[in-house]
Formats: sequence, structure tokens, C-alpha cells
Amino acid sequence: MKRRHLLGAATATLALPSIGHAQPYPWKPERPVSLIVPWAAGGSTDQMARLVAAELEAAIGQRFIVVNQPGASGSIGTRNALEAAKDGLTWAAGAAVDLGCYKVLGLLDTMLADWNLYFAVANVNTLCANPSAGYRDFGQFLEALKARGSSIAISTAGVSSAGHNFMEAIRSAANIQYRHATYDGGNPATIAVVSGEVPAGAMLMVEAAEMIKARRLIPLAVQSEKPVTLAGFGEIPPITRWLPSVPAPLNYFGIWAPKGVPQPVTDTMSQVWREKIANSQRLKTYAAERAAIFTPLHGQEAQDEAWKMVRQTAWLYFDGGKARVSPDTLGIQRL
Repeated sequence: MKRRHLLGAATATLALPSIGHAQPYPWKPERPVSLIVPWAAGGSTDQMARLVAAELEAAIGQRFIVVNQPGASGSIGTRNALEAAKDGLTWAAGAAVDLGCYKVLGLLDTMLADWNLYFAVANVNTLCANPSAGYRDFGQFLEALKARGSSIAISTAGVSSAGHNFMEAIRSAANIQYRHATYDGGNPATIAVVSGEVPAGAMLMVEAAEMIKARRLIPLAVQSEKPVTLAGFGEIPPITRWLPSVPAPLNYFGIWAPKGVPQPVTDTMSQVWREKIANSQRLKTYAAERAAIFTPLHGQEAQDEAWKMVRQTAWLYFDGGKARVSPDTLGIQRL
């Protein structure tokens, strides 16, 4: 009953209409697998999850159904995956830094080490403005934030989202304020800027890329130490040009299941990641077209890499007064 209720409460979309021949693996699910995206449809997690779901279907020979369950900064959908039966039939998707910081924020009692991690891409944050807002580069926007930041609305996908983390890093480095306008995902946060509902927004490049190419958004800066080139648009300057102290760790996105699922499940997924995902032309093209980085990591390597951003972000929350739990009590030490 619990599983039926979980699916009934969400919007489900099949990732692929048909399944080809699949090779044998230790685990062959007898029923469709749910892949929970804890954000609204159309955002970075949703885009990545649907591509991964299609590749998994082709490899394993069973449906992977993408289920959008937005709310509470991604913690609602993630909680449903955490509390589902440990049978391998329910996975979650998102940014690994969220898993590592939910407990710091008091949103969900879980840590990065509680999950089996499988990454597909690392995404770059960007800060964009509506063309009518009058900002042509981050320098102009920074001056406005210094003068009247508390009155300038900036959209993000919510507390703990990549865009919010970016803005908190800017706030800390520049000692400015801003008005946080939260949405249920990167796609609605991006649309809010395009429509003029807010003058600017912080989101992932993969969410803003098409609107930037269409000149519906002006990219002010990216969270990077070097310029980022977006195919079909050109070079976007790094935030470090104006704020050298803003950190730029890689933001890994992928799918995960909680520890405790049967060993054949993780053995199968690890094999698929090595043989299929690591060679996925779909994912490589997706990353190349949206200025993302193709990062097919899993296992301990994924844990180690994600931990870098968790440490930076957890203390950013603490220093900004947003943490409910001190990171050091959870074994998260400052960088």
C-alpha cells in the first residue's frame, strides 16, 4: 500500500516508450522502478534523470518511471525514497550536496554516507538577469546589491538549491543582502526571470542555457574560477573576476538508493554505470550543449568527490545563520 500511495501522489512520466534487448545482470527488477525527482519538471535534475532513466531501461530491460515530487527544497521526494521498501525499486535523483546538507538544515535526518551514489554530470551555477532589468554584467549587478540589495528579488529553486548556495556564497563574499524568491525547481525559477516576475535569478547553466542562447536571459557570471563557454552563445565570465574568494567546487548530479538495498541491485547498477553510463553519447551531448561536465562516477569515488562541496556548503549555511545543526557535530569539518 505504501508504494502504491507513493506513486499515486505524484506526476509520473515514462522515460522511454519501448525497451530493447538487455543483457543479463545480477538484478532484473520484476516491476517498473520509480526514480523520484524531488523538484519540478523541466529543471536540471529532471533533465538529467530522464536521460539516465532511458539508458537504464535500455541496459536492464525494465521501465524506470520518473516521478516528480517537489517540495521542501527537495527533501519530500528524497524522504519518500529513503522510507520506501529497500528492494531497489525506488531511487531518488538530485544534487549530492543536498543529501549531505539536509540534516544541517533540519530538513531530513540523513547524510551522504546513507546512500549508494551514482553521478552523471557536474553542473555549473549561473546568475542571470532579465534583459529589461538593465544589468549587463555582474559588476553592475553587484553595485545594485550593495546599494539596495534587500529590495532586489532573486529567484532560486529554494533553500539548499544550487542557485541559493551560489547566492549565499556571493552574500558572504561581498557582504550584501538580497530578497530570496523561492520556487519549486530550477525551471520555474528560470521562467520567473524570463517573464520579468523577478529581475534576476541564480540557477544551473543547464536550466538557463536555452534561454541564454535565445537572448531571453543575460548571463552575468558563472560560479567558476575560469570563463565558461556555452555552445551557441559564447563565453560567460567567472564570478571570481569580481569576487575572488567565492568557492567553485563541482556540483555533482545523479541518482541514488539508500544503503540497505540488496547487493545484486548495487552490483548491477555499478556494472551498468561502468559499461553503459560511462559511454553514454546522450549524456555526453547533453553536457556539451549545456556547459555541464560529464562525470560518470559511482562508489567511494563519488562519495569522496561530493564530500568536498558538502563541507563548503554546510559551513556556508552555518555562517549565514541558516543551519539548524552545527556541521561539526555531524563530522563535517571546515575546509
